Amino acid sequence: MPPSGGGELLGRFRMSPRRLWTEVLAGLVVALALIPEVISFSVIAGVEPAVGLFASFTTAVVISVVGGRPAMISAAAGAVALVIAPLNREHGLGYLIAAVILGGVIQIVLGALGVARLMRFVPRAVMVGFVNALAVLIFLAQVPEMEHVPWAVYPLIVGGIALMVVFPKVTTVVPAPLVSIVVLTLVTVGAGLAVPTVGDRGALPTSLPAPGLPDVPFTLDTLTLIAPYAVALALVGLMESLLTAQLVDDLTDTPSDKRRESVGQGVANVVTGFFGGLGGCAMIGQTMVNVKTAGARTRLSTFLAGVFLLLLCLTLGPAVSAIPMAALVAVMVMVSFTTFDWRSITPATLRRLPVGETAVMAVTVVFVVATRNLAVGVIAGCLAALGVFARRVAGRAELAVTRAPDGSTVRYAVTGDLFFASANGLADRFDYAGDPDEVVVDLGAARLWDASAVAVLDTITAKYAQRGKHAEVTGLTGACAELHARLSERA
Repeated sequence: MPPSGGGELLGRFRMSPRRLWTEVLAGLVVALALIPEVISFSVIAGVEPAVGLFASFTTAVVISVVGGRPAMISAAAGAVALVIAPLNREHGLGYLIAAVILGGVIQIVLGALGVARLMRFVPRAVMVGFVNALAVLIFLAQVPEMEHVPWAVYPLIVGGIALMVVFPKVTTVVPAPLVSIVVLTLVTVGAGLAVPTVGDRGALPTSLPAPGLPDVPFTLDTLTLIAPYAVALALVGLMESLLTAQLVDDLTDTPSDKRRESVGQGVANVVTGFFGGLGGCAMIGQTMVNVKTAGARTRLSTFLAGVFLLLLCLTLGPAVSAIPMAALVAVMVMVSFTTFDWRSITPATLRRLPVGETAVMAVTVVFVVATRNLAVGVIAGCLAALGVFARRVAGRAELAVTRAPDGSTVRYAVTGDLFFASANGLADRFDYAGDPDEVVVDLGAARLWDASAVAVLDTITAKYAQRGKHAEVTGLTGACAELHARLSERA
């Protein structure tokens, strides 16, 4: 097992020179890609760009040490900005920071309680829909950068995409996105092209923040005010982080500690809050840049992404400001294309998959794109999957009738899973008036799952009793017998 925490990070410096080079360059590419997005998210939250940029620095550095998923990028994210924006707009930055700290504490508690185990209840169809919706959102986020802009933006974007397609065929020593950003910046500056740049998004910070407590009264009223926002931040942040971690697990074919990731996200938010930063969580687009495009696999890339982000803002502000937005748009368009699971929508796949699976994937995509909220889409997808599963299982409850030769008894053999969806119609399939006085309801090939199933059995026996007949429930064993004995009114 590799060492954990800071020991693991330090241990990664003893990697091969090629791996070290890959991690360093990946961190630089991610830092460059973070700047315009984080500034945009800062605008959404209603805070100065420096608040989001410093939050991204602290979040990335802290999570690289305490998080559970190597190579995943966490920073000031759009989902968190959307959740926290109303609080900042109505009550000010101090309350926003207090909510970030409280949200971090809630994440630590939820992580310690094992909330990450809930990930196993997210179906694969939802995961595929989540990935495809993410790709769509990444692309849609670039569309405004291609509207009402000088004509030179379009050939720059096309040229950047072409570079990222062709350059890996020449060499993979240097990440293609970094080459694209550098080349397009040199072309823009050298040719004097008047196109939108990173600097147009807002001024970059010039000094380090100081740690401190949020400027709010420490009263019960303050706690009551910020608590709903903190809970929403914690849940949305954990959901996006855990889904992203699972996605990276699949991409890299390596496991990760989801409990540690949950706690680590909370620790990162607490630290970020004390430095006056915007809350954060996993950033899926930048994670795809880091893992899939740049080839990073260790915590070093995450750590360096945060460090490079700070250094770029503090020491190379003018140079970073000169990067054309077209270069970053090209990078994110490529990320969108490579993130989308194209195989999931091929005719062969759609013919092979059950209709319900495809519907769940589609519901997830539609809700994510419609709300621009990955958490909402995942919840909708899981609910749709639950409905599909319930409908599928409900149809498996069958009834076979066997009558004794002398007509003295009748035996109903029930097979399948009995729960609220499948058991409710079962009582209507018995011939209460025409059956003899002795009835056997054989559940040896059935399973009871909930109180609804037990209540239906009680209804059946009660209807026979009203007619002076005796119905006996047999065949229950183990947990099913225990459930029936505990819940049945006629036990």
